[in-house]
Amino acid sequence: MQLKSLVPVLIILLVISIVTLPVTAAVDSNERLIHTQGNGEVVTTPDRVEISLAVITEHADVRVAQRDNANQMSSAMDALERAGLTSEDMKTTGYSIYKVSKSVDPKTGMRLPAEEQIEVYRVTNTLLVTLKDTTRAGEIIDIAVENGANNVNYISFTLSDEKEKALRAAALQNAVAESRADADVVAAALGLTVRDVKEVTIGGGYYPVANRMYDSMMAAGAVERAETPIEPGEVKVTATVSITYLC
Repeated sequence: MQLKSLVPVLIILLVISIVTLPVTAAVDSNERLIHTQGNGEVVTTPDRVEISLAVITEHADVRVAQRDNANQMSSAMDALERAGLTSEDMKTTGYSIYKVSKSVDPKTGMRLPAEEQIEVYRVTNTLLVTLKDTTRAGEIIDIAVENGANNVNYISFTLSDEKEKALRAAALQNAVAESRADADVVAAALGLTVRDVKEVTIGGGYYPVANRMYDSMMAAGAVERAETPIEPGEVKVTATVSITYLC
């Protein structure tokens, strides 16, 4: 009895599957797709600059090397504060002490014989300065060097988070516009019309950090000098999208 009652149900399911499958296949076969990729970019000027400064001291007595380093760094930081920087604009990013062998006479520049070489302690204190006003980069470097800093590791021009987000949004809009324009051209050439979007993939954005080198030895040795010119240049914020359109 149970087997006989299942027969009508199986027949109904078989009929539904026969009717449904061809309809689904027909919809898929009529789906026309156009896939395009768009690239967008925005050219801008950096609104942040990071300057990595350091004080490096050497002495046979580690305590003297530490003391001299602390005095020079304190002098440099005090000068920077007088120039308008705050504690939020400056942070220590490195401090190290290690022995080095002096194989060259600092007075003559001549290489010393092995028996005359001496070991000294080298103390390095690194300070990272972040400026919102990129036009002050040269001025701040000169102030630091004149007041104790004796090494400039690097200068990096970059973007604030707010500006980067705003410009990435603009770059994405440009990328979408390029993608849609290409899709419309291809669709028109095929006698079709773009009617909807099926899928969108957003690629990673990119903007380069512009680095500048600085000769701190020249600045430290100059008796009279003009302010060191540092130009930030321009950076490009880019974005990519891959979009599949329905026609």
